[in-house]
This record gives sequence, structure tokens and C-alpha cells, in this order.
Amino acid sequence: MTSMRSPKSSSVNSTGSLSEISCRFVTSVLKETSRLHAQLSQGQIELMAQAAALMTQAIRAGHKIIWFGNGGSATQGQHMAGEFVGRFQHNRRSLPSISLTENMASVTAIGNDYAFEQIFSRQIEGLAQSGDIAIGLSTSGNSPNVLEGLRMAKKLAITTVGLTGQTAGQMVQLCDICICVPSKITARIQEVHLTIGHILCALVDEALSR
Repeated sequence: MTSMRSPKSSSVNSTGSLSEISCRFVTSVLKETSRLHAQLSQGQIELMAQAAALMTQAIRAGHKIIWFGNGGSATQGQHMAGEFVGRFQHNRRSLPSISLTENMASVTAIGNDYAFEQIFSRQIEGLAQSGDIAIGLSTSGNSPNVLEGLRMAKKLAITTVGLTGQTAGQMVQLCDICICVPSKITARIQEVHLTIGHILCALVDEALSR
């Protein structure tokens, strides 16, 4: 008589197999993210230090840091603006920083009345002043509205910083400082952008506490 596995036994084996696959996937992602952090070149590290110095100089002179991007990059801009206005590692005064995706009335009105490509450039035209720092985030380096925002910033003689991926795209032409993550995978780029944003916050915090 042929023996048969019980459904419960089969389920356990299947779950175990899936668990092993999941663990391998998690391990590979963590290794890839670690590798990208480690592979940021000395040149990119120096650009981070330069960007933080410019941000510190701007804040000391009474100017602000402006962040903008789409999707996950939009929320990262909001996150970083919050670190400056709230606190990061030190208790210090609130620092002037805004994200251009926070005011949904402005974003939707500009998108509806003009074009989605202008949602950042119109805000920069109205809110930015000479001496501010404009930081655009685009994993491809080719997001049309981010590029338009950077163009407007350049037109107003505002220092521009870009956070992007391996290809850099058109963004590199519009940024005084362009920090590139050596990957073409959106999720991995955004993970390293978060680290870079926190590094910038830490460097500015440290400089202002001296």
C-alpha cells in the first residue's frame, strides 16, 4: 500500500522552502545595499562634504534648504526637511528647510492650471531666494519636473544639489554638486539616498554646534 504525506506535512515542507528562499532574498538585498554604500567613491564622499558645507553656510546666513522629488524621493525630501526643522541628533534651534511636495494645494493647482512639469519650478520661483540651497532628488536624473525645478533655481542664481543614480541623466548638467549612487535600481538608489540625507543632516548639525 502506497503511503501518502499528510497535507500538514506538505504544508510545513512548503513553508520551510519558501522561508529559505525569502531568507536568501533578504540576505542578497542587504549585501547589495551594503556594497553600494561601500562603493561610494572618494569623489562622491567629498561632494557630500562640500554640499554640507554649502548648506551650513546658507543656514548661517539666514537662508533655507529646499528639497523636491517624486514618489519615494518626495517623501525622502519631506523626511530631510523634517530633520532640519525638528531635530536630528542634537537639541538645537529649528533650521529653515522645506519640501516642495508638502503643500498639496500648490502642487495640484500648478499641475492642473499649468503642467505637472512645473510643480517645482513655480514654487521655487515664488518661494526661493538667492542664497538658498535647492536639492533635487531623481533616481534616473531625468524627472522632467525635477529638471525644471533645477533650471529655475539656476536662473535665480540659487546653488543646486542633485541626488541621483549611476547614470546621472540630465541632472548632472544642472547641479553645482551632483551625488550619484552607483546603481540603476530605484529601490537601492533610494536606500542610499536616505543614508546620504542623514549624513548631510549630521554634518550640518555638527558644524552648527561648534
